Amino acid sequence: MQEIQIEQIRPDLTWRIRHEVMYPDLPLDAIKLANDNDGIHFGLFANNQLTSIVSLFNSGNVYQFRKFATIVESQGKGYGSLLLDHIINYVKSLGAAKLWCNARVSAIPFYNKFGFVQTDKFSTNNGIDFVIMELELNN
Repeated sequence: MQEIQIEQIRPDLTWRIRHEVMYPDLPLDAIKLANDNDGIHFGLFANNQLTSIVSLFNSGNVYQFRKFATIVESQGKGYGSLLLDHIINYVKSLGAAKLWCNARVSAIPFYNKFGFVQTDKFSTNNGIDFVIMELELNN
């Protein structure tokens, strides 16, 4: 049985997974966010190995998560779902009204399972198509 832990982590601990999973062909600095030090960062540890990460930012009672990634060899095992459940519950406990993200279009079905709704706001970055997904929270 795997031991799973979710903890707040320092921003720099997210960088390796962001780089390896999201943009391995870009320089490491490309995955650092200018406001990383203003965010709350979470890591899911499976058997004490950092496996999945996400960064959370807020403006008032609206929260955005960014750079949500799971190491390639651990994808499809439910770690991302556990981490997303965790941050949904976390922002609810803070009284958030909304949680949103710029999702890869290919991930729309994943976010739909959690109640996120696709908006009509699409964009393309580094050749990848994104759409804003939103979750209205009723506390």
